[in-house]
Amino acid sequence: MSYRLGGIDGVSVEAVKWENALRRLGLEVFDVAGRGRADRIVTGLDAWDTRPPDVDALRAALADADLVVAENICSLPLNRNASEAVADALVGRPALLHHHDLPWQRAGMGDAVRDDPSWQHVTVNRASAGELAERGIRAETVYNHFPIEVPADGAATRAEIGVAPEERLVLQPTRAIARKNIALGLAVAAELGAAFWLTGPAEEGYETELSELLGAAAVPVRHRPAPGTMAEAYAAADAVVLPSSREGFGNPAVEASIQRRPVMVGPYPVAAELEAELGFRWFRTAAELADWMEDPDPEVLDRNRAVAAEGLDLELLPGRLQGLLERWD
Repeated sequence: MSYRLGGIDGVSVEAVKWENALRRLGLEVFDVAGRGRADRIVTGLDAWDTRPPDVDALRAALADADLVVAENICSLPLNRNASEAVADALVGRPALLHHHDLPWQRAGMGDAVRDDPSWQHVTVNRASAGELAERGIRAETVYNHFPIEVPADGAATRAEIGVAPEERLVLQPTRAIARKNIALGLAVAAELGAAFWLTGPAEEGYETELSELLGAAAVPVRHRPAPGTMAEAYAAADAVVLPSSREGFGNPAVEASIQRRPVMVGPYPVAAELEAELGFRWFRTAAELADWMEDPDPEVLDRNRAVAAEGLDLELLPGRLQGLLERWD
């Protein structure tokens, strides 16, 4: 369950992976959300809903669940009434609290996470597990996992979005919100003499600023969703940027690496963790990326793909979740 499900945001994407992994372990799975595509929609659970949650409907939606996986709804209090209502409903019940973000990682969100002896906390990075430990809460870390064998031909995608075969294309496969640092993505495209493609919509009141940024861009801009799969979008790009100031995990950097694309990442701390823990090697500046593209070394791309395949293959996820479920066996 989450605030919303079925979208392109990272929480929704990872929730689907966990649902499928749990089904492979033999469990029946249904989903609950305040908005989006879910088996059960509960009024008031949406992150931006101003109405209080319908507590009776919430408890009814969860009544036949033996285990609840709370996807960020008890982690980041975007809708504090919803977050508290869900936590109250889960007291004394087996629950996996899957933390993609934590409140103190965003300004004005508070400094506490609820806990209960019946719950298991799971973070998507080790830094967050450490921050919970400092507050007396034990958490396991399960990194996000990804399908590895996803063949994709980007030629049709380039044609669909109007990019010539000889033209360079920089892809930023994110939503448009302040922390995604669209300005830096545009600057990277300018450094490379490339067109810039942003796939996600503006959210969180960012529409005006985005319009101004794209309108003043010094490079050709495409702002539209991927016409096919995201794998095909990565394959269509000459380079991928994830210039964010903060990411809970940063899926695009890994997904682009699987498609053997050079990646420049921003200063979000999880990128450094994944490099240190797993061995990824991503570019940190536009100049570094530009230098590499003038004299490409395919070993960089081969290494990053191999790192993803060894440590983050989606086929490994059911086994890793099985270890979490053993708590309740």
